[in-house]
Amino acid sequence: GSHSQLEDTAPRIVEHPTDLLVSKGEPATLSCKAEGRPAPAVEWYKDGERVETDREDPRSHRTLLPGGSLFFLRILHGRRGKPDEGVYVCVARNYLGEATSRNASLEVAGE
Repeated sequence: GSHSQLEDTAPRIVEHPTDLLVSKGEPATLSCKAEGRPAPAVEWYKDGERVETDREDPRSHRTLLPGGSLFFLRILHGRRGKPDEGVYVCVARNYLGEATSRNASLEVAGE
C-alpha cells in the first residue's frame, strides 16, 4: 500500500569499506554506510574482534563517524605492534537483523 515507505526494514550496507594502504601517522577513513529503519547501529570488527572507538574510550584515536565510517586520527604503528593493521568489517544491526560489509584490509606502508 501507500504506507510501505514507513515499514521497518532490516539493515543493508550501501557503502562498503575498501582496502587501504596508509602511511604511519597519517589519518585514514574506512567507509561504511548502512540503511535501515530504525537506523541501524554500526560496529566495526578487526580480525574478528570488536574495534573500540572514542565512544568506549574517549582517548581512542578511532572515531565512529555519524554515518558509520571509521576514522583514524593517525595510524598507529610501532616496533612493538601494529594495532591498526588488519582486516576490518563493518556490521550494521537493528531489531530486524544485521548486515555485514565486505572485508577491507588496512595495511601500513613500509617503514
